[in-house]
Amino acid sequence: MNKHFRFSGSNFVKLEELGVRASAVLRRAGLPQEFIDQPRVLLNTEELFALWRAVGEVSTNPTIGLLLGTENRTERFHPIGLAALSSENFGAAIDQMARYKQLTCPEEILQEKDDEEWGIQFRWLLADEVEPPVLNECCFAWVLSIARHGTGTRLSPLRVEFVQPREHVKVIERHFGCPVVCGAARNAIVFRVADAQRSFVTRNAELLGMLAPQFEEELKRESGDENFLERIRVAIQQKLTGQRPTIEDIADALHISSRTLQRRLQDEGSSFQRVLEEARHQLARHYLTNSVLELNEAAYLLGYNDANSFVRAFRTWEGVPPARWREQQRANAAS
Repeated sequence: MNKHFRFSGSNFVKLEELGVRASAVLRRAGLPQEFIDQPRVLLNTEELFALWRAVGEVSTNPTIGLLLGTENRTERFHPIGLAALSSENFGAAIDQMARYKQLTCPEEILQEKDDEEWGIQFRWLLADEVEPPVLNECCFAWVLSIARHGTGTRLSPLRVEFVQPREHVKVIERHFGCPVVCGAARNAIVFRVADAQRSFVTRNAELLGMLAPQFEEELKRESGDENFLERIRVAIQQKLTGQRPTIEDIADALHISSRTLQRRLQDEGSSFQRVLEEARHQLARHYLTNSVLELNEAAYLLGYNDANSFVRAFRTWEGVPPARWREQQRANAAS
């Protein structure tokens, strides 16, 4: 399990946009001021909680957590958000986010379902103290942003539950469009169980263009006279959004039967697994060359269950681990 969280520098930019001095937040949290200028910093759980407590203490707006967790512009979503939005439905999106958390940081998303309700909780695995209220509100607002942006509706949960009291309950209720229960046994956002099946209008929409616009252009140049194998590879890459596509998924995307796809692959002297690995290899090279994605994030987006599986596959492709390959590419570009 990774013991650190990756805190994006874009959060400091958003704080400033909301009228909160990032430098004051870092000072209150006892963290270095140079974090402001870094695209991403690593924080342990204690440091993460200190940062979020400082956000609540420095800001004069009691709804700052809601504002930080709310996003309506697709281009500003983090890669995990884009992968979630590309899912088939809301439930699959939460599964994507849960898998990402499991792979990249000491945090997990818990889901509890019965015949009527679907509760979603965030749990910090290495925490020795209660999480800051601002962090809870930010996480739940983020889930709501994914739900509303993905479904294209004003979807609201049944209720939001907090262990700790809130003075701005009415504001929170207006934001989520549901009752807020304080003094609960858990911190959770609760939807109808049927909401998990709500389809996403954003499924795969412009995902590659958002994550890697240069790669999309490269594909267009390389595929001007594309053959059947190339069409399969492109279809796979469009569906490599945090999960491994099946041959049935790709056949459906190409509007043919899986049996026909299998036969045509055999006619080409290839196989689905081989084209899948070629697609992953090509996309992995692009992510490591043209983006600031961490290796764990690249592994997640390429549909691997863990970073070690990605490292082994990459070593097979290139003869060196992905971190060393990335260093070599950067060194070559700088020389």
